[in-house]
Amino acid sequence: MDPMWREILWSQFGASIDMLGNSLRLCPDELWNTALWKDPAVGGKFSEFWYVAYHCLFWLDLYLSGSNAGFVPPAPFDLNELDPQGLLPTRVFTRDELLQYLRYCRNKCQETVEHLTDEKATQLSTFPWKKDGLRFAELLLDNMRHVQEHTAQLGMFLGQQAGMNNRWLASPKQD
Repeated sequence: MDPMWREILWSQFGASIDMLGNSLRLCPDELWNTALWKDPAVGGKFSEFWYVAYHCLFWLDLYLSGSNAGFVPPAPFDLNELDPQGLLPTRVFTRDELLQYLRYCRNKCQETVEHLTDEKATQLSTFPWKKDGLRFAELLLDNMRHVQEHTAQLGMFLGQQAGMNNRWLASPKQD
C-alpha cells in the first residue's frame, strides 16, 4: 500500500483515538457513571460515560483484529460485549483501566496501519453480524467513524454538563 495513504489513515485515526483519550481524561469523577442520554430499557446503564467509552474501545479493538475468530481483549476486559443478551460488564471500569485499554488500542491501530498492505486492505472481513463482510480498509474507515461518533457524544456531554471543551486534534500526538 502506498506509504502516503498509510500516513493519512494513521493521522486521522490516531487523532480520533487521541480525542477519545482527551475525553476520558477530562471527565470529572462525578460524571463517570452519569448517563449521556435516557435509556429506559436498562435505566441508562448503557449510556453512562464510562460504558460509552468502554464500548468504543472494545469495538475498536475487535475490528482492528479483522475477525472475531480468536479475538480476546486484554485483561481485565472480557467478551461480554458480544453477548446477544446485551450484558453489561460485571463492574464499572476505572478511568485508568480505560486509558490503558486506549493505549493498547492506539498501539494496535498504529501497527495495523503501518503494516497495511494492498492484499490486507482488500481482504474480506466477516463477522456473524456482518455476514456480507467488508474489505478490511473499509472496515478501518467504518471503525474510525465509530470512534468519532462516540468521542463526539462524550465531548458534547462534557460541554453540556461541565463546560469542558475537548479540543480538536488535526493529527495524532507524537509518541
